[in-house]
Amino acid sequence: MPSEFELIARYFTRATSHTLLGVGDDGALITPTPGQELVISTDLLVEGTHFLADADPEDLGWKTLAVNVSDLAAMGARPRWATLAAVFPAPTPEWIEAFARGFFACADECGVDLVGGDTTRGPRAFCVTVFGELPAGTALRRDGAKAGDSIWVSGRPGGAALGLAHLQGRTVLAGPLRGDCLAALHRPQPRVELGLALRGMANSAIDVSDGLLADLGHILDQSGVAARLKIPGLPAAGLERNCLLAGGDDYELAFTTANSKDGDITALSVRLGLPLTRIGEIVAGPPRELVLCDDDGAVITPARRGYDHFA
Repeated sequence: MPSEFELIARYFTRATSHTLLGVGDDGALITPTPGQELVISTDLLVEGTHFLADADPEDLGWKTLAVNVSDLAAMGARPRWATLAAVFPAPTPEWIEAFARGFFACADECGVDLVGGDTTRGPRAFCVTVFGELPAGTALRRDGAKAGDSIWVSGRPGGAALGLAHLQGRTVLAGPLRGDCLAALHRPQPRVELGLALRGMANSAIDVSDGLLADLGHILDQSGVAARLKIPGLPAAGLERNCLLAGGDDYELAFTTANSKDGDITALSVRLGLPLTRIGEIVAGPPRELVLCDDDGAVITPARRGYDHFA
């Protein structure tokens, strides 16, 4: 096992592309682009809560950064920098090398420089802080939804939760569905290009990390509005419905736009090659009130709305 500083030098120090001073000093030096605002977000991943003990280290490295970049995407920011604090129990050099390979694969794809962090010994956990940029006054926020807005979601929520259910033996997946769901769980794709495209188009946005209904509830709460949902292809009942509505871990974007922009969002879906599905509308009503209907218009009461670490 290498020493702490050997570990950092060997696996987590590399050339940067837009940073004055990166890993290796007491702090990093960065130069924000003139006229841009910084967007900063932090997420913590803990073994047993956010990932399984036998998780593939390369997949885990990717996911550790990807879930953080997703927060920048939800605000319409371009990712720029990240720090990584890593707690390892006593990993082999091969494990660390694979983790770093996955982490930097995501960093390269998203344009992120790793500029610092820390390592220590203990129960496995990873904490990333990401920094992004966007033109002043253009951030997508949770408090801008308006009555009459269409509600949209990217991708196919529920896949990651269904993949986890398969790994835990709560269901059995086979064929392409199994591969798609496990990929959604292990290699989430931050929707950076979608977030950039939604600047000036979306009134509100959030990434889906704790469940579609739960995260949409944050938009309703902060915007002081209600919602009526009618989700195309909603499973009749059971585990699949629960995963779609409340599973979380998808890191897709849920967002609202004026209904006059429905055609623009449909065109954007084609341009990005990314499914964007209209799932409802914002309505006037008590903040956070959410009515879910089936294809016949009958009201559905979901079994749960999402994940809460302290519930």
